[in-house]
Amino acid sequence: MTDDFSEHIRSIIKSLPETPGVYQYFDNEGQLLYVGKAKSLKKRVTSYFTKEHDNARLRIMVRKIASIKTIKVNTELDALLLENNLIKSLKPRYNVNLRDDKTYPWIIIKHERFPRL
Repeated sequence: MTDDFSEHIRSIIKSLPETPGVYQYFDNEGQLLYVGKAKSLKKRVTSYFTKEHDNARLRIMVRKIASIKTIKVNTELDALLLENNLIKSLKPRYNVNLRDDKTYPWIIIKHERFPRL
């Protein structure tokens, strides 16, 4: 982790669980920056602070993170659904997808003689 991040952020990351969940990044004014989902909260959130990001928008967002909130869930699917609902209701600045009325596509495959989509 680079030296640019506060001790507060470091302590949050150290205490994160290795469980599925949703994470929320906030700036120093308490404004929601981003909502994301993770199979492992610890691994996913840590990746934001240990990698060099190619995307300028992502580099700027990471520099603005002052606080992190997480919500643990039971499964990755629960995380996906919660992330979707939070993005639609809270409209975070750095989430460019799912802010409108669109959602993830679903495909149902049934065990039938002549399957249809």
